[in-house]
Amino acid sequence: MAKSMTERLAACYTGAVYDVMRETGYPNCVLPHEIRPLDDSKTLAGPIWTCSGRIDESISDDESLMGWTGLLSAAPAGTVLVCQPNDSTIAHMGELSAETLNHRGVLGYVVDGGNRDSEFIRKLGWPVFFRYFTPKDVVGKWKVESMGEPIVIGDIDISSGDWILADIDGVVVIPQSMIDSVVTRTEEIMSTESELRTMILNGMDPKEAYKKYRLF
Repeated sequence: MAKSMTERLAACYTGAVYDVMRETGYPNCVLPHEIRPLDDSKTLAGPIWTCSGRIDESISDDESLMGWTGLLSAAPAGTVLVCQPNDSTIAHMGELSAETLNHRGVLGYVVDGGNRDSEFIRKLGWPVFFRYFTPKDVVGKWKVESMGEPIVIGDIDISSGDWILADIDGVVVIPQSMIDSVVTRTEEIMSTESELRTMILNGMDPKEAYKKYRLF
């Protein structure tokens, strides 16, 4: 059976995808390096579904939780939820939310913000990429503003339907229109890298290897 695009992208690594994006003339594709994995061993890949919000201390606990649970309900299975919280003070993911999204088939979460209940989520094995830890949560503090609409993280424009690959090295965003060509070219490069590695380990001079493969 042919692999899905999500499976093919998950078999790649961010360094190779970035090299292809740079080769294609699209090097501005990496999210800020402060966004790190909760578990360094996890790779996260898939189509993006976006959301955003902001601090609003005028809302009630109930209003904030109605908005948040509405977001959990709306996130489509088979996507990576990517959030711009416009905030650096509270956590925008926690244990019960992670378990809910995982159970509903959401592949993982990338947020330009905070995380809590981190040991529980790590044990769950659900990939989360985030900027900082804090025990503070969204209750009575944070309001969902958009779902599925374009967002910006760092200087990267992100739309639902774009694709994401995240691993220990960082997070790369691939525009929807480029996903097939980028993954196909990345697979080619990874295959060539394996051949080049074998040649070097068998004694080929690295400069001669580069001249032969034009890759290193």
